[in-house]
Amino acid sequence: MNVTLPAPLAAVEVRGLIRSFGTVRAVDGLDLRVPPATVLALLGPNGAGKTTTVEVCEGFLRPDAGVVRVLGLDPIADSAALRPRVGVMPQGGGAYPGVRAAEMLSLVAVCAARPLAVGWLLDVLGLTGVARVPYKRLSGGQQQRLALACALVGRPEVVFLDEPTAGMDPQARRLVWDIISRLRADGVSVLFTTHLMEEAEALADQVVIIDHGRVVAQGSPAELTSDGTQRQLRFGARAGLDLGALCTALPAGCRASEPRPGGYLVEGLIDPQVVATVTAWCARQGVFAEDLRVSRRSLEDVFLELTGRELRP
Repeated sequence: MNVTLPAPLAAVEVRGLIRSFGTVRAVDGLDLRVPPATVLALLGPNGAGKTTTVEVCEGFLRPDAGVVRVLGLDPIADSAALRPRVGVMPQGGGAYPGVRAAEMLSLVAVCAARPLAVGWLLDVLGLTGVARVPYKRLSGGQQQRLALACALVGRPEVVFLDEPTAGMDPQARRLVWDIISRLRADGVSVLFTTHLMEEAEALADQVVIIDHGRVVAQGSPAELTSDGTQRQLRFGARAGLDLGALCTALPAGCRASEPRPGGYLVEGLIDPQVVATVTAWCARQGVFAEDLRVSRRSLEDVFLELTGRELRP
């Protein structure tokens, strides 16, 4: 006899979410699902509705329409039951300027049923040396790490992170990436927003790209960046080469540019003939094509294709 097992309860489920501010519809019928022990990156340009979506999931905003469930519970109606099971890292930290780092984390820990050791968590996040420093005197990256510590100290089952590595140096960013990976390994679900495509590619099991409050693409980073073809050829050579002859020789649909001095990029459908054209052009220029490599489009390429390349306020 075949037995159909019920699907695992989603850590976060959003169906048909609508949220407006006055005449502006920030979120317009959005759907997303975060399975258990999954890291989901919510991407979009400024004003796309990312922070609004996260704040509705956290219970800070009431939806105008739609269904939102976190661990099967309504974030507003069931807030008392849900709050101990969720960790929140908002943009900007939200701490009193005069509170010391260790005091702030200890205050949050007191509200948790089974908090992590405050001293251990400060050490893990590299904050032991500033434990007695007032919040207002912490660097932007230190404030971000303290906000992350506050989100994690209660051993949450779901964590919401809004721009978790904003203002961090590369070392701190890598530390946070490692922590997020460890959370997933421990069965914690993570929904985070970021403007760093590299961060989303490195961390996310699933990516949801939104624009104007609607989902425009979703899938794993590999699914979103792979269309079965190679799209980029990169190589290094002497800076300032005239690309006119190369552009003329390339097949229709291919284009060549020099994004940085001495770093050249050919975009389009890259096949063996294109590679041969590039190397022959380099030979005519009397230069070697150094570090020549062919790759698929990046998540940033996909993001720009879907949301446009123009600047937004």
